[in-house]
Amino acid sequence: PLGVVAGICPFNVPAMMPLWMLPVALVTGNTIMLKPSERDPGAAMILAQLCADVGVPRGVVNVVHGANETVDFLTSDPRVKAVSFVGGNAAGKHVYGRATQHGKRCQANLGAKNHAVILPDANREHTLNAISGAAFGAAGQRCMALSVAVFVGKAGEWIPDLVERARGLRVDGGMEPGADLGPMISPRALHRAEELIQSAVDAGASLLLDGRGVRVAKYPKGNFLGPTVLANVTTDMQCYQEEVFGPVLSCVHVATLDEALALVNGNRYGNGASVFTQSGPCARRFQSEVNAGQVGVNVPIPVPLPMFSFTGNKDSFLGDTNFYGRSGVNFYTQLKTITSLWRKEDAEVDGQSAVHMPTLH
Repeated sequence: PLGVVAGICPFNVPAMMPLWMLPVALVTGNTIMLKPSERDPGAAMILAQLCADVGVPRGVVNVVHGANETVDFLTSDPRVKAVSFVGGNAAGKHVYGRATQHGKRCQANLGAKNHAVILPDANREHTLNAISGAAFGAAGQRCMALSVAVFVGKAGEWIPDLVERARGLRVDGGMEPGADLGPMISPRALHRAEELIQSAVDAGASLLLDGRGVRVAKYPKGNFLGPTVLANVTTDMQCYQEEVFGPVLSCVHVATLDEALALVNGNRYGNGASVFTQSGPCARRFQSEVNAGQVGVNVPIPVPLPMFSFTGNKDSFLGDTNFYGRSGVNFYTQLKTITSLWRKEDAEVDGQSAVHMPTLH
């Protein structure tokens, strides 16, 4: 075990992110300090209470609250040996730089721009339902949300059907029965997403479905943004280059799988990418040649199961050891190599010292 480790968590999945860190840190013999997002710290408190209820000793699981000062403490205090972070680019680069500067291990999951490549032979109903759910569920506020749909060839004819599916999703309070997507986390996040939508329109994109201005009677001050679909998006547009982190889907049309792969691989982020097809050779080629950490075949959000590791790459990850799975065990432990030699002759004292390297004969 390393000793004391720290986990710095984002707002968007306030229970799942601590559970990427907490179980692996504990089973490898460490104690942990969790810093939840100051926007929704309750889930981390519930997890800590559950740990106490099942007998985890006092002081093994700790929750610390705060913002910048707390982060700076966790990344600089010499008693903290490793830091795990999930969140945005600016904060992640700060955490990684500060933690490594102070000699700590650090793993940091940052932003994403996840692509779905749709081939014309894909199962139409499954594909459109999958993309709609993955793009707009959780109001697009998850690091594995699909934010770019790449339609290959005649698959581009499906875009109107995708728009209709998105139009049918219900925007409401997140805890309301029948809600398909809830609000954005803050007025600031809502304003940023709306600005990115407008920037796309100004740059020549087609706004097929505009989710701005959605009002929910029960929550008149809610930060609501409805499903939004942009078409004719190009890679130089701000809405394509940046992570929107909202229910906004950019649609791109290409002629071939070659073009689709080049587009995905040319993006600076590398969290996840999916292909929708009924062709085994196309799927095999995609999973072999695409440069993304999580790859889905007819799966819209290919988050690995816990026995594997979350393997984001490129600008989506800083560090050299990924989250959970075998990588997580390696991150929270220090390797120790022991070289020993036991021989019968060692029981006899001959009075001579050996100065050569230990070898076996």
